[in-house]
Amino acid sequence: MASADTAVARPPRVGLRAPLGGAALTRGAATLWISLIVLLPLAAVLSRSFSDGLGHFWDAITDTEAMAAIKLTLISSLIVVAINAVMGTLIAWVLVRDQFRGKSIVNSIIDLPFALPTIVAGLTLLALYGPNSPIGVHVAYTKAAVVAALLFVTLPFVVRAVQPVLMELDREMEEAAASLGAPNHRIFRSIILPNLAPAVIAGCALAFARAIGEFGSLVLLTGNIPFNTQVASVYIFGRIETNDASGAAAVSILLLAISVGLLFALNLFSTWRSRHERG
Repeated sequence: MASADTAVARPPRVGLRAPLGGAALTRGAATLWISLIVLLPLAAVLSRSFSDGLGHFWDAITDTEAMAAIKLTLISSLIVVAINAVMGTLIAWVLVRDQFRGKSIVNSIIDLPFALPTIVAGLTLLALYGPNSPIGVHVAYTKAAVVAALLFVTLPFVVRAVQPVLMELDREMEEAAASLGAPNHRIFRSIILPNLAPAVIAGCALAFARAIGEFGSLVLLTGNIPFNTQVASVYIFGRIETNDASGAAAVSILLLAISVGLLFALNLFSTWRSRHERG
């Protein structure tokens, strides 16, 4: 009996604590690692972009060829995001709500753009959509090729963001609405879509950030024609080849500012939504 009482009176087990120096040391190690891998390289690029003065920085980002490349990149990325928002949600829905043969294979294929080197993706797309296309579709060296390549490399983002939300979604609300006579489109618009919207937005933001910096899948497929199919990342590579490192860094900083601004806005939106739901 005494042993049983002792077992009952035993204090609850404490979760895993930070090893060695405690939380302060682990936070310091994490901060140091992030600084070495991310912050210091970014600081070096920022310093290089202004190495020839503010005037050269401004001239580099307002150059007509640079502006054309940035414009094409942003417009193509927005088109890709719009398509991904719809098709990524649809694919996630099929993978979660439908049962069919080969489902696990399809689910694995979604992650292929993450695993495949982007230059290999560009070569694959060139073989499919190039001059000797086996399906008779020749869009290589056109703006459509830019969109096709970006769609390939950004496919997983929305799908993987929406999937877990769909898995955790309460089906009882949908069943209750259906039992009350609500049509399917009303159930989707009023119940499902509001719950999926944050995940869709997060996936689209990550896809956009990836798209504006994509290089490998575009360098072969687009032909890099200035004022036509040249995207910002390829323009930056061209600046490096012509020994204009500060100009390349300047355009890089502009793309970085766009990506960071978008991700920062997404974090603010997520914080606001969390507080709104708690309120």
